[in-house]
Amino acid sequence: MDSLLEIRVLLDRHAREGTSETPVPGLTLYRASAPTEPMPIVYQPLLCLIVAGAKHAALGDRLFRYDAGKFLTVSVDLPVCGQVVEGPYAALSVALNPVKIARLVLEAPAQASPAASAGGLQVNEAGPDLVDAILRLVRLLDRPADIPVLAPMLEREVLWRLLQGPSGATVRQIGLAESRLSQVNRAIQWLQANFAAPMQVEDLARLAGMSPASFHRHFKAVTAMSPLQYQKQLRLQAARTLLLSQPGDVAGAGFTVGYDSASQFSREYARLFGAPPGRDAARLRAAPRAAFAVA
Repeated sequence: MDSLLEIRVLLDRHAREGTSETPVPGLTLYRASAPTEPMPIVYQPLLCLIVAGAKHAALGDRLFRYDAGKFLTVSVDLPVCGQVVEGPYAALSVALNPVKIARLVLEAPAQASPAASAGGLQVNEAGPDLVDAILRLVRLLDRPADIPVLAPMLEREVLWRLLQGPSGATVRQIGLAESRLSQVNRAIQWLQANFAAPMQVEDLARLAGMSPASFHRHFKAVTAMSPLQYQKQLRLQAARTLLLSQPGDVAGAGFTVGYDSASQFSREYARLFGAPPGRDAARLRAAPRAAFAVA
C-alpha cells in the first residue's frame, strides 16, 4: 500500500471530526468531512502533513494552499486565517520542539547558515523518506504498548528527515538559540503573553537584541506582517473567543484585549471577520460548524 494512503487509512480509524489529540506525544490528527468557513487560528511550531483534501491559510497578505502530499512547516507562533477548501480533509501534525531539534543540529554535520529572511510558514512537497518516517510514527496508534519506547526514536527520525528537506534551513534555526528566527521569536513570545498591553517596537527590538530597523525587517520576513499587525491579529482573535463564551458585552471584549476605542475595535473586527462583533458571534453560536477550525 502507498505510504500516504496507509496514513489516511490510519487517520480514518483514529481521528474524529475536528482535532484529535493522540497518545503519541506531539502527534495530533485533523479531519473535516466538508469545506469550512475561514477561521482564525494561531499556528504553533509544527510540521503538518496533508493526507487528503486541501486548505488555504492566509498569513498577512500572503495566501498559502496545501493539499494531499504536501507538508506545511511553521517555525514560530503565527496568527493565520485557515479554511478547508476541499473535503474530505485529513491531516496530521508533529510538534517541533526546539530542544530536540537543537540536539540533532549539534550531531549533524556543519551546514551553511540559513537565510535570515526565511518565512515562518512554508509549504513543500513531502518526499518519500519523510512520509515513510511519519507513517511509522502514526502506526504506533495501533500499538499503544510500543509508544513509550518507539515514539521518541521515530519522532527523532521525522525531525531528521525534516532537517534534510526543503524547509530544513528554517527548521534548523528553531534549535539555534542565537539565530535570527530565535531572536524574533523572543518578541513573538512576549506579544503572545502580553497582547493586550501597550507595545513599542523599540522595546521589542531590544528584547530581540536587534536595532529597530533590523528587527522590523526580520519580523516581517518571518511573520509576513508588522509587529503592530501581529498584535492586532492576536487581540481580535482573543476578542472573538471572548464573545463566543461571554455574549453581549462587545465593548467589554474590546477593552479586555487592549482597545481604548469601541468604534476602532468594531471597525477592525469587521474588517478581519467580515461582520461587526455582535453579529459575527451570534452567527457562530447559531451555526457551530462555522467556528470549526483544523490545522
